[in-house]
Amino acid sequence: MSDPAVSVSYQSLPPILSSGDRPVGVRGSRPAEFDKGVLDGKTFDAIETDQLFDSLNHAVTHAGQSVLYRSLARPGTDASMVRKKQEALQELKSNPALREALCKFIHGMVRGEQSLYQLLYGTFNGGFSIENSNTARDEMEFSGYGYHQFIDGTGFAVDLVEGVETLPQPRSAYMRDLFGAIRDFSNSRIYSLMQGPVYPMEGKFKTRDEKLRYFPFPRFTPSVIKPIPMLSAMAAVGAALYLFQDFLANFGIAFLGYGILALALLILPVLLIAIGTSDRDSVIYPLRKLFKHSPELERVLETMGMLDEILSFHRYSQVFGGKMALPEIVESERHSLCVTEARNPLLAKTNLNYVPNDISLDDAGRLLVITGPNSGGKTAYCKTVVQIQLLAQIGCYIPAAHARAVLAERIFYQVPDPGHLDEGMGRFAHELKRTREIFFNSTARCLVVLDELSEGTTFEEKMDLSEYVLAGFHKLGASTLLVTHNHELCERLQEKGIGRYLQGEFLPPGPTYRLIPGVSRVSHADRVAAALGFSKKDVEKHLSTRGT
Repeated sequence: MSDPAVSVSYQSLPPILSSGDRPVGVRGSRPAEFDKGVLDGKTFDAIETDQLFDSLNHAVTHAGQSVLYRSLARPGTDASMVRKKQEALQELKSNPALREALCKFIHGMVRGEQSLYQLLYGTFNGGFSIENSNTARDEMEFSGYGYHQFIDGTGFAVDLVEGVETLPQPRSAYMRDLFGAIRDFSNSRIYSLMQGPVYPMEGKFKTRDEKLRYFPFPRFTPSVIKPIPMLSAMAAVGAALYLFQDFLANFGIAFLGYGILALALLILPVLLIAIGTSDRDSVIYPLRKLFKHSPELERVLETMGMLDEILSFHRYSQVFGGKMALPEIVESERHSLCVTEARNPLLAKTNLNYVPNDISLDDAGRLLVITGPNSGGKTAYCKTVVQIQLLAQIGCYIPAAHARAVLAERIFYQVPDPGHLDEGMGRFAHELKRTREIFFNSTARCLVVLDELSEGTTFEEKMDLSEYVLAGFHKLGASTLLVTHNHELCERLQEKGIGRYLQGEFLPPGPTYRLIPGVSRVSHADRVAAALGFSKKDVEKHLSTRGT
């Protein structure tokens, strides 16, 4: 089976189909702390990627949700791939017939996909009661021998291939490749085994095309009712009665024949149990092992998931509210991100009055320093920048009027992390270690956010250290955002002609959450303290009530 072009960028990513005893969870591709991909584990947490997934996720299949989560957790850097996904989204928007048919098709796959996972990871305990899962133990345990799961699970693969043939044919290269990948699955041996019939032979399995045409291979029937062995058993009992009836009559005990017949009827359930156990252990379990280790089955599940992901992106753009845009993806040796009327992908969804801001990270403003009042929107702005970059990087719509982006090679977000200090290392050293890690892994195609810098040391040392670190990031060429209250540092950098400066706008009623050019020299800490009931007046009042 040929490899579709759309899957090239996913080949080194975590699989969505487990070869073990349990399926891979939707969030199983979370990056580790020191991953060298676009996101590391610390940045993943700092930018609230899990919450972003929850906001973006409209996928209905397990594979679709897994692919979408993996896209966010481990985004690629292939600009041509992103453009292909955007082209597919534009086709879905302009072709409602294709969109509705594809949506119906994917929704129709949900139950079959569940049956496939039950087949691959279920435990079949035997017996003749109604087959259902033991949900109380959060395990896929079933009564019966797996026939029901086998029929429905393998039927899912057949329905997937046959269903794609009934869909309107897309024009976009991305969806054409996905449709083609599903069709190609029908040429695989795994598909032939799932489609059936299957011929077990000495621990191996042959398809219809593999078995010799006239050789009497036994054919697996996914049912405990096996006419040939059952008729053979009944014929043996009947023959025994026929041969021994005269012998028993000579001794006047002909009535024992009826007892033998009754005993034979009691043996029938034992025979059925033996047939079911044999089918489960010698056919169903070995076959599902082949399925779980099949790259072709994993690829077709991933392909279905990628179709579901594209539908999820479209749905996200429809329900989010307000202006949504597909960024223009450009290729360059330096990262850049320019967005008009950017809104936060999390906060703006539930706040119709969210204040948008422009983003301009380019050659002239490669170092962006943000100052302003506490609770004035500085951190929200930085998270907006990174979350929009991430959405652009996976080919999704962003909440903005217009955008142009270069895909980032790495994205770093540093925040104070006093809860995870290394043994024998104070806050200053801990944060400096993270800054060092970011700096030595950054290039001109990186996006870096530093939420405060060099905390936990003297003012003079903080000034010197912050100055040379930021000058270093500027020379590297990485797009760097710094959140700070240190206007003296801004003045030093301005003297060197480095950076662009934004401040949170503050009017008498309070912050407007707009960022405007300039450097703020006040933080309005007193206002925040008063809002929390911890102003100077509140402290004095408390002390007076205690007679202190």
